[in-house]
Amino acid sequence: MTAPTEARLLEIVFPDHTNHLGTLFGGQALAWMDKAAFVVATRYARRTVVTAKSDQVDFRAPVRQGQLVELVARIVGVGNSSMQVEVDLIAEDLLTGDACLATRGRFVMIALDGHGKPTKVQGLGPRAQSPESDSAARPTGLGAA
Repeated sequence: MTAPTEARLLEIVFPDHTNHLGTLFGGQALAWMDKAAFVVATRYARRTVVTAKSDQVDFRAPVRQGQLVELVARIVGVGNSSMQVEVDLIAEDLLTGDACLATRGRFVMIALDGHGKPTKVQGLGPRAQSPESDSAARPTGLGAA
């Protein structure tokens, strides 16, 4: 059985998720993105995982209160015990259906054994797509605003 290399989560932006401008607080966006990275890495490794690093988080467009947020997390690389995860945060207006890529970030997740020590994870199989080829499969019309 092939390990899953993608996970999707949905959230709605409520008032307690926003800053003084009525847009999604950056810390909340990072927390949701980290959760998505955790889910895909755990499902891929079938081990306990922890976040080792968040890297290159680009906030491209504001996410407004009331918008739907779809988080798409993909395993894009695997080391000995590490998994590199790219997460897209897509904002959607529920009334119009307009969507845009609001934030993209990379996370490094580490698989742990029963004693809390890093443990080996399987390599990416031939069916897994590279980040370059995966971009062709992304929904169209989702660009930076």
